Amino acid sequence: MNEQALPTRSRVAVIGGGISGLSAAFRLHELAPDAELTLFEARDRLGGILHTLRDDGFLIEESADNYLTEPPTVLQLAERLGIRDQLISTEPSQRRAFVVRQGRLLPVPAGFTLMAPGRLWPILTTPLLSWRGKLRLACERFIPRRGEQEAEESLAEFATRRLGREVFERIVQPLVAGIYSADSRKLSVAATLPRFIDMEREYGSLTRAALAKARARRQSSDESGARYGMFVTPRDGASSLIEALASHLPSGAIRLSTAVETIEKTEHGWTLSCRDGAQAQPFDAMVLATPAPVTARLLDALDPVASGLLAGIPHASAAIVCLGYRREQLSRPLEGFGFVVPLGERRPIMAASFSSNKFPGRAPNDQVLIRVFLGGALDPERIDQSDEQLQGIAREQLEELIGVSGEPTLSRTVRWPAAMPQYHLGHREIVAEIERHMARHEGLEFTNNALHGVGVPHCIAAGERAAEAIASRLGVAQPEASLKRE
Repeated sequence: MNEQALPTRSRVAVIGGGISGLSAAFRLHELAPDAELTLFEARDRLGGILHTLRDDGFLIEESADNYLTEPPTVLQLAERLGIRDQLISTEPSQRRAFVVRQGRLLPVPAGFTLMAPGRLWPILTTPLLSWRGKLRLACERFIPRRGEQEAEESLAEFATRRLGREVFERIVQPLVAGIYSADSRKLSVAATLPRFIDMEREYGSLTRAALAKARARRQSSDESGARYGMFVTPRDGASSLIEALASHLPSGAIRLSTAVETIEKTEHGWTLSCRDGAQAQPFDAMVLATPAPVTARLLDALDPVASGLLAGIPHASAAIVCLGYRREQLSRPLEGFGFVVPLGERRPIMAASFSSNKFPGRAPNDQVLIRVFLGGALDPERIDQSDEQLQGIAREQLEELIGVSGEPTLSRTVRWPAAMPQYHLGHREIVAEIERHMARHEGLEFTNNALHGVGVPHCIAAGERAAEAIASRLGVAQPEASLKRE
């Protein structure tokens, strides 16, 4: 890229060392290599919720374990970091997902993508739906599209209107809860999954849209649920992506265990002070890449309205119980990538992911690794239980549903309190108001997963946009071949 260095050595601070902050810092260093860049992270490690553990031959992700390749944000970042060859795709022979139905694991109909059936025959033959539910789904292409001026819909309202209540309750609701740890009755479909609104507007039907996209994409015949062939992960885990980003930043730029206490606008830029009591440090520009509650606290004195709106965005909590078993402890081989649990099944877990089926190297050859998800917006008090209680619940459910028996060879519980933003009805208006207020503060950009997307690709793209805005503010010419984003 033809990049132009800063005419003077400007100082830029990035506050927050998660994937958003690291992406912002890396992009800033690409655009302005002569800038004096400092990244502040309150914890003693980088990565935020992205963290990989190794334990006796197991590779365990503490949060997200794969990333979408469309849009190609992750692929582009890996290419620029020189680690594109380290990304691996999901195991083709296992690309299917299951839904619990009356205590049995039944496959998500092949080609069904969250809210859109891309193949007809699997829908007609699935035991997940009654004939009444199948007939209602078959009528989807005749349901009129909504006008653009009509009231905002929740994801539950949208899916029920288009697909019918049975499809929503038995397929859509558990898939959405498994991804967003959310209550679909409160989620804004326009803020959470706007592509489905676009599909309705363009094709008049989710079915027609999915069939058209499926023909174009030529999906593999054994694929169900999400298009798992579109997911990748670093071979050595998410922490290797974090390490690659950190290694490309200037020497001495990263300050761990350094919590920023306050930020303040000055005549010539910005200052920040840290909890270590050091003198306030001046900067020409800043990127706030902290979680929404932390960002709200830092903005409280500067912009009380934006602070209050950010603090008001609800967050869900979740726990992940990671269990290892010897293959001989399974009554039958594991199939697929895992399963989700509809609310109507009244079970104390949301989903389970068969990590060792999804990617190689996640467990010793004679063992399997399963991650069980509990809590979320629909079961908020679950996370308050002890590790022993959560592990007991997870083991009991796996015994009932997949026939595993005996003591696990690995047991580990990860908790994420208030870590998943919930894009409830009205979210887009709240974000627009926050951004109107923040636009008044020149030289200050902010990014986190509470605004425009919770996934890793969204966070990377948002961090890069914040960096580009800062670089533009400081007079750095943007490369002609700008990063393409959707």
